Formats: sequence, C-alpha cells, structure tokens
Amino acid sequence: MNIGVDICGIHFKNPVIAASGTFGFGKEFADYIDLDKLGGICSKGLTLNKNLGNSGIRIHETPSGIMNSIGLQNPGIEYFVNEELPFLLSKDTVTIANLGGHSVEDYVKGASILDKTDVPMIELNISCPNVKEGGMAFGTDPSKASEVISKVRKKTKKPLIVKLSPNVGSIPSFAKLAEDNGADAISLVNTFNAMAIDINTKSPVFVNKTAGLSGPAIKPIALRMVYEAAHAVDIPIIGMGGIMDYKDALEFIMAGASAIQVGTANFVDYNTMIDVSEGIRKYLKENNIEDIKEITGII
Repeated sequence: MNIGVDICGIHFKNPVIAASGTFGFGKEFADYIDLDKLGGICSKGLTLNKNLGNSGIRIHETPSGIMNSIGLQNPGIEYFVNEELPFLLSKDTVTIANLGGHSVEDYVKGASILDKTDVPMIELNISCPNVKEGGMAFGTDPSKASEVISKVRKKTKKPLIVKLSPNVGSIPSFAKLAEDNGADAISLVNTFNAMAIDINTKSPVFVNKTAGLSGPAIKPIALRMVYEAAHAVDIPIIGMGGIMDYKDALEFIMAGASAIQVGTANFVDYNTMIDVSEGIRKYLKENNIEDIKEITGII
C-alpha cells in the first residue's frame, strides 16, 4: 500500500506531518518516538529575532480542546539555522521551517536567511499580528496578505506553503489569493480566535483576552474549510485541525488534503502520529486501495 505523497516536488514517505508549535524542533520528542517514521516535521514558529512570547497563562484546557497564547516564543531564525536545523536535517523526514513575522520586513529578511539553508520547504504563517498596522493579523487582511506572500515569494526559490487563518469571511478567496501571489501549497487551518473567563477572578484567563483554540472541537469546521480550499485552488492542500486519529486524517484526505498535520493530539499521546500513519496504511489494505492518491479529494 503506497501512502507516500509528493508535494511541490518534495517526497514525504507518509502524509503525516508534525504541526508547527506542537513539536518544538523535534528534539523534544526524539526520546519518545522514532522521528524517522514521520512524513515531516514543521518547526516551531520562527521570527527574525528571538521572541520571549506572551506573559501570563499560555495554555488553558477547554472542553474538547486547548487554548494557547504562546506569542511565537522562539530563539530566532539564526539560532534555528545554527543549532536546531542540523539535527532536523539528520533525520529521515522532511523538515519544514515555519516562518512568522510582525512586519513585512521581518518576513522578507527571514525568508532570505532560510533560502540560503538546506531546509526543503518554508511554511509561511500569515496569522501573525501586524504591529505596524494596529495588530490585525496579516492573514485576515487581503491586501496585507497579498503583500507579504508576494514579497516573500520573491526572496526564496524554496517551495512555499502559505498557512491560512480560519478567522476570515471566505476561505476560498484567501486560498485563491495565496495561490495568485505565489504559494506553491496551502496549509490550513491555524487556530480559531477564542476566549475563556475565570469566574473566580472575574477576568479573562489570558492577558491578551483572546487566544487560539485547537483540538477536536474545531475539527468539523476545519474539515469544511479544507474542502472549500481544495475546490478553490489547483495547488496542494495540507489539512489540519483537531486530527486525533487515522479516521480524522482520512476525512481530511478525502476532503482534498494531500497531507495532514497533527498538533494538539501530540500533547495527549506522543504516539499519535505513528498510529495515524499505521492506521492509514491498514485502512488502505483492508479496502484494497493500492495508493492513497485514489482517495485524495474523493469527496
């Protein structure tokens, strides 16, 4: 049974990728699972300079999911390139560098640095707040999204995956926008904007009041958005959002995703991604399906 997939000329031995922000830089899980069994690893979100992240509570459990307000805490791109990337590239899996930024200039400089490395792919996170424009996320403003994607596109020859925010009015229009401005693939969805209140302190749980919701609670909505995006563009889709087992993964694949990313589930069971990969293979065998491409986008 062939569960290997090719995305933008890069071969993944299976369609299961560790989602950005939930797997660190791989080292954190290396003592627990065989990283070589993963299709890919998407790095923690990187910014041009070291970022200490948000203050206060950063993780809050909620029914069927978690909320996070990490604030892109990371050691900066240069540190990643020198200290983390060699380890990732030594593994028999595809490394994807997730690039964030708080200004167009930061994105462009970051892309320029990554372009000079051996990292195979870049995932552009456009859900970051634009500090020069009042804090609105690049990914929710069509003109700013177009600007940052097109300018990053000019700075790198590497396959560029654009990660879409779900906090928009029309996923198809943003998917098409990404394609038109040079995206080689699209990944979605990022976390949903949400809120939690502590009734004892009578105040929001998070300092920033809102935070990103992920986990099983968002899966049906994320699945619908992946389906919509897949029917709006002609470039590959990488789906994510509440995938907890191989059945969830297969739903996203049937909806049009060439590969999937697993995030929150890694905090529940670090074997999840291995189980998902093996579950997909078993499903294909039991249903006499020789190649995963036969069911990709079948809906």
